[in-house]
Amino acid sequence: MVVHGLWIINKAGGLVFQRNYAEGLSSLTANEYLVLAGTLHGVHAITSKLSPTGKGSGVQVIEGEDFKLNIMLTLTGTKFVLITSLPHPNPESTLQKVYEAYSDAVMKNPFYTLEMPINVNGFDERIRTIVASTVG
Repeated sequence: MVVHGLWIINKAGGLVFQRNYAEGLSSLTANEYLVLAGTLHGVHAITSKLSPTGKGSGVQVIEGEDFKLNIMLTLTGTKFVLITSLPHPNPESTLQKVYEAYSDAVMKNPFYTLEMPINVNGFDERIRTIVASTVG
């Protein structure tokens, strides 16, 4: 039950936050993370159009052999992507806690500019605490 990483992607598809929290993820360059975030943003947009009802919210889970990506789309278009091990018990709850920390620490910060990389004091520590509390 490991959280490997967290990405926050803005509504335009730009990666505004990326951290790895456990060993096991490949080391990527900053540019490779940006490309992956943009690709995931595009895949999410395409899959939201594939719903037979026309009201789809896009892909929410991508599962590999030994990892899982959970994607939470907010009303503002920001995407939170949590990369976990397969047996993680409740990634949706973890994403909700991350979103609450983001809303409280980042969005209430008068010095943060929307759609820009997140460098807000205390946000990293709050996320580390959330991630540590999910390890069982």
